[in-house]
Amino acid sequence: MTLHSIGEISEINRFPVKSFAGESLQTSHIVNSGLDGDRCFAFIDETKEGWDGFITARDIPNMLAYKAKIIRKDHEDELPELVVTSPDGRIFNWSVELLDEIQRYSKRKISMRCYKTQNADQMAVDSGSILIITDTTLRKLEEIWGKRLDKRRFRANLVVTLDENSMNEGNWIGKRIQIGNTELQIDSYCERCSMITIDPDTLERDVSLLKKINEEMNLNFGVYASVIKPGPINIGEKVYLVD
Repeated sequence: MTLHSIGEISEINRFPVKSFAGESLQTSHIVNSGLDGDRCFAFIDETKEGWDGFITARDIPNMLAYKAKIIRKDHEDELPELVVTSPDGRIFNWSVELLDEIQRYSKRKISMRCYKTQNADQMAVDSGSILIITDTTLRKLEEIWGKRLDKRRFRANLVVTLDENSMNEGNWIGKRIQIGNTELQIDSYCERCSMITIDPDTLERDVSLLKKINEEMNLNFGVYASVIKPGPINIGEKVYLVD
């Protein structure tokens, strides 16, 4: 096995509640389902099945203004203790009060769901366990769009700052990467949707961003990874491509 340095971890982001703003971490742990504590809470429309049942910021853009943070998680299979801060500074836990707060944005009946399992197929993650973007591709998209980009639009779990002349993430697909003792399989591109058109601060939409990604990048931005070997990860840790 040969390891080739491709960059280092510059951001670790966890989103405990699907479509809420998340939290930036200095260190975390990769478990079988992905980043520990990521998307373990979600809002659901129980009249719909499968992926269509999730209530997201596509339905309620204001969800992005609620900040979710895990304040305690003692055991891997234990549901973490959650704190949510509303846009006006009110504090909620995962409770009926939070459900009532979100319900007022929608005429659809909303329910809550949480996940204790470490099975990625049963979490509220998207097409892959972990979403990764790189600084190089972000700069490329800024040039294409002609505007500065907030990385939060892309809701990446890991942001990698690439080494000079390193291959971009599209060339990692089908390969493995190693971070410390942790190993990930890069499975596919992330095909983007209207979520990225919403400014995370103002909540205003700009559909021109999605249009540019469609025209210039075939809707692909970032890559999805699955977990081969769980383990800890840290900001500043080197990322290696495995041959």
